[in-house]
Amino acid sequence: MELKQLPQELTVCKVERVEALDLTKDFYFLGKTEEEISLVCATGDVPDCTTEREDGFRGFRIQGSLDFSLVGILSRISGILAAEGIGIFAVSTYNTDYILVKKENFDRAWEVLGRFGYTLL
Repeated sequence: MELKQLPQELTVCKVERVEALDLTKDFYFLGKTEEEISLVCATGDVPDCTTEREDGFRGFRIQGSLDFSLVGILSRISGILAAEGIGIFAVSTYNTDYILVKKENFDRAWEVLGRFGYTLL
């Protein structure tokens, strides 16, 4: 399985309202529930309507489109990283999964996944 690094540093934040977001940005993950509106974006693109934020993430994605019948992909990656004491923040799209780790753990996470047979791009 191929993993590709994302080039930008990322932030996970809570925002006040969806209408204030610039959806033309290259990298936005938006989650809205009855309790909150969460956004993952490039650190340089954090909107003014942010109420809470956690900076300092780096990430990678699983390359290609993953069929919905596949099981255990995210579980295996999170298990490998958990065994190394590395926490993750995972988000998924229709096509694939994205895994974020704190930037101080990124190089170690990347190296460990390479040792477990992942192709690192």
